[in-house]
Amino acid sequence: MSGWLRGVGVGPGDPELVTVKAARLIGEADVVAFHSGPKGDSIARRIAASWFREGVVEELLTYPVTTGSTDHPLGYHGLMADFYDKSADRLAAHLDSGRNVVVLAEGDPLFYGTYMYLHDRLADRYDTAVVPGVTSVSGSAAAVATGLCRHEDVLTILPGTLPVPELARRLADTEAAVVMKLGRTFENVREALRQAGRLDEARYVERASSDAERVLPVAEVDPSTVPYMSMVVVPGKDLRADAAGRAASSAPATPAEHPSGQGGSADTSGEVVVIGLGPGPDRWLTPEASAALAEVGHVVGYAPYVNRVPQREGLVRHASGNTVEVDRARDALELARKGERVAVVSGGDAGVFGMASAVFEAADTHGYTDVPVRVLPGVTAAQAVAARAGAPLGGDFAIMSLSDRLKPWEVVERRLRAAAAADLVIALYNPASRSRTEQVARARKVLLEERSGDTVVVVGRDVGRAKESLTVTTLEALDPATIDMKCLVVVCATGTRVTEAGQVWTPRFVH
Repeated sequence: MSGWLRGVGVGPGDPELVTVKAARLIGEADVVAFHSGPKGDSIARRIAASWFREGVVEELLTYPVTTGSTDHPLGYHGLMADFYDKSADRLAAHLDSGRNVVVLAEGDPLFYGTYMYLHDRLADRYDTAVVPGVTSVSGSAAAVATGLCRHEDVLTILPGTLPVPELARRLADTEAAVVMKLGRTFENVREALRQAGRLDEARYVERASSDAERVLPVAEVDPSTVPYMSMVVVPGKDLRADAAGRAASSAPATPAEHPSGQGGSADTSGEVVVIGLGPGPDRWLTPEASAALAEVGHVVGYAPYVNRVPQREGLVRHASGNTVEVDRARDALELARKGERVAVVSGGDAGVFGMASAVFEAADTHGYTDVPVRVLPGVTAAQAVAARAGAPLGGDFAIMSLSDRLKPWEVVERRLRAAAAADLVIALYNPASRSRTEQVARARKVLLEERSGDTVVVVGRDVGRAKESLTVTTLEALDPATIDMKCLVVVCATGTRVTEAGQVWTPRFVH
C-alpha cells in the first residue's frame, strides 16, 4: 500500500507560526523533504526541525541553480523541470514503499512555493493533501504593523522580476502592494516604486518573523545587503495622508461640488490632450504623442489603453471600463478645469471612433467649452492593416463601424449599401464583440446584394502585435465565425487587385 503525501506550509520564519496540523503531520511522517539552494541550507528545515520524530528520513532537494543562468539546452526552465522530475521520482520511491512523506514549504505551499511542482507530478498518483501555512505576505504585514488594505482596497502581489515599466505601472494602478523575489532585483524595484510615486510609503521587510527580521523604509536600504527572502510592503491608500491629499486635489468633481457639472471657471494652465496611441506596438506611437504623454500629470482612458502608457514619477492614472466614454471625458475636463494637464488616450487614432469626439461631446453637453482641448493624431487600424496587406486604400474608401451601440442597425445597413453601391473600399471597425456576434454575417449579406462574391476582402487580426495575422479572401468565402473583436475587415472595390505574391492594392484611377 502506498504512503500518503502532504505539502505542509511552515510559515515565514518563526517556528511558533507553524500550525497545529502542520506540526502533527511533520511528527507523523516517515520522510520529511525540504528544498535548499546549492549550499544545502534549508530555511524550511530550520523552522520545522523541532517536530521531526526520531529516525525520520530526511530528503534534501537541492536546487541546481538559483538564477536563470545555465548551459542546459532548454534553458533555466528546462533545467528546473528536470530537477523537479528527479525530485518527484525520489519521493515516489518512498511513497511506493509505503512511507508517508511530508514536503516542507516556507510560507504556504501553493503561494509561490516549490512544492506545487512536485504536487503537479505526484497528486494524481498518491493520496495527497495540502496544509496551508502563514504566508510571507502576512508575516511582512505584521512586521510593518500597518494595515495592508481596508474597505475596497485592491491588494496586488508582484514579483520583483518584472520589467521596471511594467512593475511601475502595476504599482501605480493598485491601492496596496507587496513585491516579492527581491535580492538582485531590489534596485529595479526601488526605481519602479519611485516612478509610481510610491517610494516614500514603501517598507522593506527582511526575513519576516524570524530572529533576523529587519524593517526599513525602502529608500534607506543598501541594495548589496538584500537577500532573496525579503519583500516590499506598500500599504493601501486609505492609510496614507499624502495620498489622501493628492486624491482630494486631483479627483474629478463630485455632484456636490458642481451640481450642474458647470461650476467654477477654467484655470488657463489646464488642458486636455486627446492622444491616439496607435494600434499596438510602441514603435507606432508618434514622437509628438510620446512627448505630450511625458508632460501631462494625468492619464485618463479605457484601462487597456491607460496600461500602455509608461508609468513615471508624478503621473496619476485614471483607468475605467469600456462604454463610459463621456463620463471619463467629463472627468478629464474637470481635472483640466482645476489646472491639471490631462491626456485622454485611445487606441489607434483618437479621432477615428475614439475618445476625441467623446471629449467634445462632454464639453458641449456638460458646460466645459472653456477648457482647452487639443487632439493629436495616431496611426489608425485601417492604416496598419492596409500597410500589411499592400495598398487596398489606394483609391477612394470609407471607414465604418459595425457597432450598433450608438446608432441603430438600420443606419449601419443603409450606409453599407450606399458605400457598396458607390464601389468604395470599406474598412469595417468593431466588426464583432462578445455581445455582438451577428453583425458580420448581416453585413456580408447586405454587401453581397450590392457586390459580386469574388470581391477581395482583407482581414487583419492583432496587426502590429506578436500574434498578428492577415488573411486575404473573398466576400463569398468570408466566414463570419472567424471574425472577432481583434479584427479589422477591409472590403475592397471592383478594381482592387491581388499580386502573385498575395499583396492587395487598389488603383488610384477609376475603371
